[in-house]
Parts: sequence; C-alpha cells; structure tokens
Amino acid sequence: MTVLRHVVLINWTPDASDEQKQRVAAELGRLPALISSIREYRFGSNAGINPGGYDFAIVADFDDAGAYLTYRDNPEHRAIIDEYITPITAQRAAAQYEF
Repeated sequence: MTVLRHVVLINWTPDASDEQKQRVAAELGRLPALISSIREYRFGSNAGINPGGYDFAIVADFDDAGAYLTYRDNPEHRAIIDEYITPITAQRAAAQYEF
C-alpha cells in the first residue's frame, strides 16, 4: 500500500518563548484524535546533533492525497497554525512524498 508522507520543518523566531513552543506541541498532539485521516503523526524539537538544522519537525502519514487534504484543510488544524505556529515561525519548509 502506498503512503503519502507530509514533512514540515520550522525555524522559530528568536523571540519565541519556551511556553509558546510547548503550546505548539500540545496543540499538535490533539490532532490525531480529531482528524481520522491521520495514519501516523510525529513531531518534535531538533535533537541538535548536527549544526544548522531546523528547530522543529512534523511528520504525518496518510493513506492518499485526499486524506492529506482532509488534514490540511481541517478547521482545527488551520486554527492551530494560525493561532500558535505562524506567529512564532521565522522559516518553514514542507514536502509531501509517496513511499
């Protein structure tokens, strides 16, 4: 079975507080229970092993593009992005690929 993987990498703004970053993680942690199209969902702060990496990563797996779009457009997901992530994001990169 083919899986669609969505990967997001984020660099926080210099003024992003630890509390704000923890809130992002807490809010993202609610999504698997709210959006049934999520097959697997993982996220976390960079372990800092290599220099120059992004601060935070999100990896989500879906059965297909339609399931991903359901997640992408979900109002709860959009609200978390708008309220908690975007205000403290300096840089963002994302990709989707099948495996």
